[in-house]
Amino acid sequence: MANLKELSQRTVKFTAGHRACAGCLPAVALRQVTLSADYPIVVGFATGCMEVVSTIFPYTAWNVPYIHVAFENVAAVMSGVESAYKALKKKGKINEEIKFIAFGGDGGTYDIGFQALSGMAERGHDVLYICYNNEAYMNTGIQRSSATPFGAQTSTTPVGSVEFGKKQFPKDLTQIMVAHGIPYVAQASVHNWKDLNMKVEKALKIKGPKFINILAPCTLGWRYPAEKGIEIAKLAVETCVWPIYEVENGKYKINYKPREKKPVIEWLKTQGRFAHLLKPEYQHLVEEIQKEVDRRWEHLLELAGT
Repeated sequence: MANLKELSQRTVKFTAGHRACAGCLPAVALRQVTLSADYPIVVGFATGCMEVVSTIFPYTAWNVPYIHVAFENVAAVMSGVESAYKALKKKGKINEEIKFIAFGGDGGTYDIGFQALSGMAERGHDVLYICYNNEAYMNTGIQRSSATPFGAQTSTTPVGSVEFGKKQFPKDLTQIMVAHGIPYVAQASVHNWKDLNMKVEKALKIKGPKFINILAPCTLGWRYPAEKGIEIAKLAVETCVWPIYEVENGKYKINYKPREKKPVIEWLKTQGRFAHLLKPEYQHLVEEIQKEVDRRWEHLLELAGT
C-alpha cells in the first residue's frame, strides 16, 4: 500500500480549480480515490454535484479520459466501455492495462442508478464503482435520498408541527451489493485516508465488479462549519453510525472497532439537519436511532465472527 509520500508524488488525476464548496469532502474523496489508482484509468461520472463542479464547460478538473453520463446509467456506460476495451485488447489494438472507475453520488447510486449498478454487478464487469455518499440530493436542492438518515431535515423531509424529518432509516446498500456475490465490497470514510487507499488499491487488483461506499459529509446539506467535516466523518465511525469494513469473496472484515463506542447523540449534535432532535420532545427519536445503530453494528459483528 502506498504511503503519503508515494501518493504525493503520483500524477494528480483530479486537479485543483474545480468549483466545489470550501471544505467539500466529496472532492477530497475523489482526489484520494484517483491518487490511489496507480494505473491508467478511465472515469465515468453520473450527473451530480461533483460532476457539475468539476466539468463546467469549457473547463475540467479531470486529468484522465472522462465520460459524463446521465444520472441513472454510469454503471451501464462503464460496462460498455470495459467491454469495448476487452474486445480491442483481444484484437491486439490495446496492449496496456487500463482500469475503469464509475463514480456516483448516493442519489445516482442508491436510487436512480441502482438498476444499472445491479446489472453491472450481475454481469461481472471489471469495473470499480465508487459511491461518494453525502446522504441527499445535494446538487438539486438537498432532497432526501434512500441514503438520508432517519430524522434528518431536508427540503423534502421538513420539520414542523407535523413532520420530524425523514421517517425511514437509510437503505443498507453496502449489504445489498454483498448480496450480489461480487468479489469485493467495502465501506470507507473520507477521514481515514489510509484505509480508503488500501481499499481502492485492493479493489483495482481484483478482477470483476467491485463496490466501495464512501461517507463524504456535505457542509451545505448537513449544515456544519466547513472546517468540521473530517471531525464529523470520524465521529460517524466512532459512533458506529458508519462502520468501515470490507467483504472479500464473502468474508467480512471490520477494519476499525472503536475502543469506546460513542453514543449517537455525539454525532447528531454536530449537524444542523438534526438540530430539532436535540429538543426534549424528540428524545424518543434519538433513542430509536441509537437502537437501530446498535442493531446494525451487532449484526455486522456477527457477520464478521467477532
